[in-house]
Amino acid sequence: FCFFSSRSGAKLIAPLGCLVSRQKHTLPDLPYDYGALEPHINAEIMQLHHSKHHATYVNNLNVTEEKYKEALAKGDVTAQVSLQPALKFNGGGHINHTIFWTNLSPNGGGEPKGELMEAIKRDFGSFANFKDKLTAVSVGVQGSGWGWLGYNKEQGRLQIAACANQDPLQGTTGLIPLLGIDVWEHAYYLQYKNVRPDYLKAIWNVINWENVSSRYATCKK
Repeated sequence: FCFFSSRSGAKLIAPLGCLVSRQKHTLPDLPYDYGALEPHINAEIMQLHHSKHHATYVNNLNVTEEKYKEALAKGDVTAQVSLQPALKFNGGGHINHTIFWTNLSPNGGGEPKGELMEAIKRDFGSFANFKDKLTAVSVGVQGSGWGWLGYNKEQGRLQIAACANQDPLQGTTGLIPLLGIDVWEHAYYLQYKNVRPDYLKAIWNVINWENVSSRYATCKK
């Protein structure tokens, strides 16, 4: 929140009014080289996915927020409403990919340990069942979207969900994102063509369970 002082004391201004002084969104660095996930995801895909696709979401989000700031300043509610889809799409694209890069690791694969594994067994019966369900949900996304493992804080349990396009998991379902699998064609087509199941079979070899477990521990607090 932003504050200003007057004779009557501090006044509270809505958070969106602070967009004037906000920092622009930036493309996060990958925590590994573009070729580090080979042979499961090749370097060309990673380079295009990160430096082109994610970068476009970031750039468009910054542009949209500038337009939104102008609309707020003018009190133009119609313009604010018309900008919501672009905020959702580009903001979601930035949020989702920022999580996705950390969910992957050249030292990934295998199975999680500790509390996360116990929660998976509790909520899905076994790790194999969980893996099959998340794979099936991700394969079944029509068009473009994401498969997610999320945490339902109200119910204290893990849930699997699919989101269309770049809809952000928490902003659209309330679930806290732990593991996201990008099933847009740009995430796999250069290597796996139209066979999405092959990509989904391969990606389990590079899932960063330490990152997923860390997210789970954080959201349980």
